[in-house]
Order: sequence, then structure tokens, then C-alpha cells
Amino acid sequence: MILKDLAAAIVFFTRIPVWKIYNVPPENYTRMIYFWPFTGWITSGITVAAWLAFSAVFPPMVAVILALLTRILVTGALHEDGLGDFLDGFGGGKSKEAILRIMKDSHTGSFALVGLIFYFVLLIATLQSIPEHMLPLVIFAADPFSKFAATIMMNILPYARPDEESKTKISYLNLKWWQFVISAFFGLMPVCFLGLKFLPAIIAGIVIMLCVTYTLKKCINGYTGDTCGATALLVELGFYLTSVIIITKML
Repeated sequence: MILKDLAAAIVFFTRIPVWKIYNVPPENYTRMIYFWPFTGWITSGITVAAWLAFSAVFPPMVAVILALLTRILVTGALHEDGLGDFLDGFGGGKSKEAILRIMKDSHTGSFALVGLIFYFVLLIATLQSIPEHMLPLVIFAADPFSKFAATIMMNILPYARPDEESKTKISYLNLKWWQFVISAFFGLMPVCFLGLKFLPAIIAGIVIMLCVTYTLKKCINGYTGDTCGATALLVELGFYLTSVIIITKML
């Protein structure tokens, strides 16, 4: 069962063609969420590998941009799409029904466009501000941790839509204690390589997750798939921003 859940998570959260060699049963997609942080190991590892390769040829900013583009190709822009829909829904919606309707709309609105531009500009500038010798560890820590934080949010809130209205037609089950332990291990273990000095980055990420959770509870009384991806990206960005402050004080 665990290996099937892992395969489901890789198929759902990445473009890695596991489905070509193994047909994942539908029920495993409802339980896979505890392996979401593990997929962060995969995407962060590929991002770091791409950055190392591109930085050997291109200037730092170009290498960072190409590394992020590589991650987007691996994930199919799944989380970025969620962030855009989140910005459109909460930027333009005045009621729960309006927010949910806008987030489900496939068209990109002005809030998503402007928000994603600022998000990527800030993300690229932040990553470029991290010293090259520390950047791989920070990326490898931030990606899985952000997905773990979003997983916590999903266990705090109910699903906001009826199951039949879900974009993916998947309703995630709450984590059992042993699943939470697995999720926490994959989400927090990479941060250990950075040391206790980066504890504020974890705290910042948790605070951002709680703020998003409060907003979702107040406005739509639950989460959606889009808000999960948005939460992960916002927590990750908060981790990077705090890391820059920490590293600056260390130097």
C-alpha cells in the first residue's frame, strides 16, 4: 500500500512518467498526500542539479531562472497554476461562492497575472541573494518543508467544495498518525542540514501557513487544490526570504 501511495504522489505532483510502467489504483490518490513532501525531495533535487549545470555556463541570475524553469517543467506548473487561481479568487471574489467559481475558471485574471509576476521576480531575486555555496541546501530544505506545511493545512481544514466539483475529482483523506510521521520526516529532515540557525525560517513558514489557513477558514471554510499549491509556494518563498536575513547576519 505504501509503495502504491508513493507512486500516486509522484504521478500526481510531477511529470515523471511512472504511470507508463505502473497503473496506480484510484484509491491511492486519496491517501497519497503524506508523500507530498517526498516529491519535494525529487523536485528540489532536480532543481539543484539543474542550477549546478546551468551555473557552470551562465551568469547567476540566468542559472537561477533556468533552474526554476526546469522545476516548472517537472511539476507541470501545478502549484503555480494554483497560486494564480488563488490570487484571482481571493482578489476578485466577495463571497465563498464567487471565490470558488473564480478559482475554478480556467481564464487568467489580472490578480493572477500581476501576482505571479511579482512572485517570480521576488523569488528569483531572493535565490540570487543566497550565496552559491549555501543555495543547494536551502533549496533542498525549502521545497519539502513547504509541502509539509501545506499538508498540515489540509489536515486542519475540510475540503471546501463538494467532491463532484473538484477539478481533480480527488478528495484527500486526513492523515493517520504514522502518515503524519512520514510526512514530517520528509518535510523536516532536509532542514536539519542547515542547523538551528535556520529555525526562524521554519517559524516564518508555519506563520504563513497559519495565516493562509485562517483566511481560507474565514472566506471559504475549507481548502481546495489550488489553495494547497498556493500555500506551498508562499511558505517556500517565506522560507527563502527569512533565510536571506539569517545568512546576511551570519556573514
